[in-house]
Amino acid sequence: MRKLFFIICWAIFISGCNDDDKPGYKPVIDSIDFTAAADSSSKALINTFWSESQQYFVENNYGGTGFQYWPQAHAIDVVTDAYIRTKDNYYKAYFDKWFNGVRKGNGDKWKNNFYDDMEWIALALFRMYKATGEVKYKDATIELWNFIKDGWNEAYAGGGIAWRTVEPYKKNACSNGPACILAARLYQETGDESYKEWAVKIYHWEKVTLLQNDGAVLDHIDGRDNTLTNWKFTYNHGTFIGSAVELYKIFGNRTYLDDAVLTANFTIGSLVTNSVLKLEGSADCSTDNDAHLFKGIFIRYFSELIQQDIDAAAKKRYLQFVKYNTETLWTKGTLKNPLLFGPDWITKPGMKTTLKAMVSACMLMETTALLKNRNFL
Repeated sequence: MRKLFFIICWAIFISGCNDDDKPGYKPVIDSIDFTAAADSSSKALINTFWSESQQYFVENNYGGTGFQYWPQAHAIDVVTDAYIRTKDNYYKAYFDKWFNGVRKGNGDKWKNNFYDDMEWIALALFRMYKATGEVKYKDATIELWNFIKDGWNEAYAGGGIAWRTVEPYKKNACSNGPACILAARLYQETGDESYKEWAVKIYHWEKVTLLQNDGAVLDHIDGRDNTLTNWKFTYNHGTFIGSAVELYKIFGNRTYLDDAVLTANFTIGSLVTNSVLKLEGSADCSTDNDAHLFKGIFIRYFSELIQQDIDAAAKKRYLQFVKYNTETLWTKGTLKNPLLFGPDWITKPGMKTTLKAMVSACMLMETTALLKNRNFL
């Protein structure tokens, strides 16, 4: 009887343990003021990387002043996050400056040779429009969309939007996921059926061509011989999740949520180091590396899934994952004076870092503050 009593007590104890007690999700510290951390992070991004003379974000914090088109979108996205969260005109004041500076930096035009780059900028512009009501941001978004849709061709790989204009045969996840999100959002804004048709067509192509049975999203297909490249990057998984969520919003079809959950589960189970999104690219910040920006893009669209009507246990696990990544970044991966982030969320950077690494981490901080403010955490 004593042994049976012990077994029953132990079973009750185990059943009462929540997921915070599982390995990999134990709190790093008791509590973090996520709102204050996001405020500090977003202001540090602006203070460190914004060029008032050039009206755009520079590429690093150690003398680089060069213009790069695609990370500008994600940097202003962080500013938009902060403005939506705080309604502080300090952040809003950068929108017009950025609008003029990025266009000028890109040769006084929005059009670019990379379809994915135009998609990032268009998504950022559309978010600025939704946050402010400034019609010129919406007009620029539609101008970009009219360039983007020209990237679709069926001569290679049966469809899909090409990665760049000079390689119509190379169809990438990064040029299709964001395009689907953009088209779906433009449909929800305008009611124009052509946007919905584009969103469905792009989504179907990516799902059939690049999505794997385990939820992995492969990087691209070369349509000349239909060779798939087996690279798996967090940002491609994030934008596939984001496109599924946007189509769920339109149609209410839970198959889209099932697709998103499958890819989310793969990402947080496989593209991690000790339950933290893994370092992508080199840890060295002395040279530029596109992969430094990838994790934050995943987090942005992962958080969109979290806010949908998904299984309660999955939602809880996803929230714990975000919280644990944020706690780890803030306590182990942040240089506090001056406030800097590197590409590895487990290791503090030195005094040198890149815009892409900084922006990626700031996206995590703003996302966590958003989820906290909306009572998900």
